[in-house]
Amino acid sequence: MNKHTTLPNLMQKLVSDEEIQLIAEAVGYRDSSRTFTLRELIHFFLLAAMHQWKSFRHGADVGPLYGLPRFHYSTVSKKAKEVPYDIMKRLLALIISKCNRQTRHSLRFPKLLRVVDSTTVTVGKNRLPWAPYHGERAGVKLHVAYSPESSLPADVVETTGLRHDGPVGEQLTNAQQVLVEDRAYFKIERLDRFVEQHQLFVIRMKDNIEIHQKKSLKRLSSTSSSVQADFTCQLGTKQCRSTKRHRVVIFRDANGRDIRVVTNLFHASPETIADMYQERWTVEVFFRWVKQYLNVPTLFGTTENAVYHQLFAAFIAYVLLRWLYDQTKKRTNVSLSFISFVRRFFSGQLPLDWKSGMAAALFEYAQIYGRRMSNFG
Repeated sequence: MNKHTTLPNLMQKLVSDEEIQLIAEAVGYRDSSRTFTLRELIHFFLLAAMHQWKSFRHGADVGPLYGLPRFHYSTVSKKAKEVPYDIMKRLLALIISKCNRQTRHSLRFPKLLRVVDSTTVTVGKNRLPWAPYHGERAGVKLHVAYSPESSLPADVVETTGLRHDGPVGEQLTNAQQVLVEDRAYFKIERLDRFVEQHQLFVIRMKDNIEIHQKKSLKRLSSTSSSVQADFTCQLGTKQCRSTKRHRVVIFRDANGRDIRVVTNLFHASPETIADMYQERWTVEVFFRWVKQYLNVPTLFGTTENAVYHQLFAAFIAYVLLRWLYDQTKKRTNVSLSFISFVRRFFSGQLPLDWKSGMAAALFEYAQIYGRRMSNFG
């Protein structure tokens, strides 16, 4: 199996040309190129993420080695500028929906979690004049709703770096899941509204929030528990106080720091509430992984379309790798972490058991969805 073309070919099997055409039509784009098509642009950015290409010029030089046609770097630069990035964003959503059907991990929580956070990619301010950030830097931000159950992003909203997390977080709620968020999303009025809307949540409180009419909840004490307190109260000062009573759980993290979270989950133990909040670190690991392995800090273009094409393509690369890992892992007896799998995959050093498992997973996919895989890789 050719590691250089595996993921572009997998994406080609997951998403048909007809589906890409429908997405393009939905955003009002018509691809008239015959030498460097929309499909090839998608493959270019996918390969650039996987193999950490340095620029459009670098990609044009090495692209033919990875199955791309020969082209001048200005060709892909121009196309990346003119093609609406919403195509890549919708393509990511389509691939997530397809991969999420088969990728599920068991969690110990009674409800699915939806971890919301953001990550910022910065460059020199002259590179992205439309996205000022701080001082001499420009930046763009990706706000992500992440599912620890599937280890996949569930939804992504893109903004410039100065956009505050709180308002954007309103676009990432889901009444069917428990929102898990950090202090940046904390707002007293928002908590009251969530209670009225039956939106479950576990959100870290800001340190300066006052507690009013505290009433401790009865529970069995445990010497091994990290929980320090569990009570209901109103939050805020007299000038701005919650109209609802909320549950507050205070627990000690692995570094010995006290963490205060507020929630409207009253039937879960305080230890479960603490564990739910600590699942927030899964999205931090996801951000760190994408930045380290998928070339995100090296932005090729300077326009919104070019920048967001590259960032959403990196997320697509992650989803495909994660799907490939999870589907193969089910069929092997040799234990590999996701990071170890990716490293061995790109170095051509996967154990034979994993290679066989991968072939079986792809064959099963072909049988279920009727997509030919004979030319895979």
